[in-house]
Amino acid sequence: MTAVPHEPITQAGDVLLEGFLALDTPEGFRAELIEGEIVVTPPPDGDHENYINKIVKQIIRRSRTDMDFSGNKGLTLRPATGSARNHVIPECTLAPAELSVFEGADSWMPCDGVAMVLEVTSTRPQADREAKRRAYAQGVIPLYLLVDREASALTLFTDPERGDYRERHTVPFGKPLALPEPFGFDLETADFL
Repeated sequence: MTAVPHEPITQAGDVLLEGFLALDTPEGFRAELIEGEIVVTPPPDGDHENYINKIVKQIIRRSRTDMDFSGNKGLTLRPATGSARNHVIPECTLAPAELSVFEGADSWMPCDGVAMVLEVTSTRPQADREAKRRAYAQGVIPLYLLVDREASALTLFTDPERGDYRERHTVPFGKPLALPEPFGFDLETADFL
């Protein structure tokens, strides 16, 4: 019997990433790789999109810094130790226009220059509250805005450090939420009720 040399075994994270990148999701669905788990999300409902629309309009009209935005832009984020790189698709990604971070970007781009990401809870609200929050903090995205439909509240997570945000500011729908620089205005939520 002769010994046959084998290729080194690929690490589990690499295999998971390869499988994830090879996925062929149905039209309108989106697939993400978050903390070592593949998550497939169905198309959002109209109320979900309405929250995004209301926020983006205010940012475009009122932000002190001219912002570019992308809906459903794939971001690659630093992983937690020993896991595959997170591949997350926020509902909205915002960056200062002067940086042109979306110009020429691949489907999955690094998060360098991103000022804020926005998520609206849907079928898996706990993922938005926990796993995505940690993923965005690991990517050192300065601001994470979460519209929590179940709680009827907005939460702004700030000051990412060591895989989580150190501060959070929550207001119920109907109350304004202060967005810090580079935005520098109070986000109105009266019409969220």
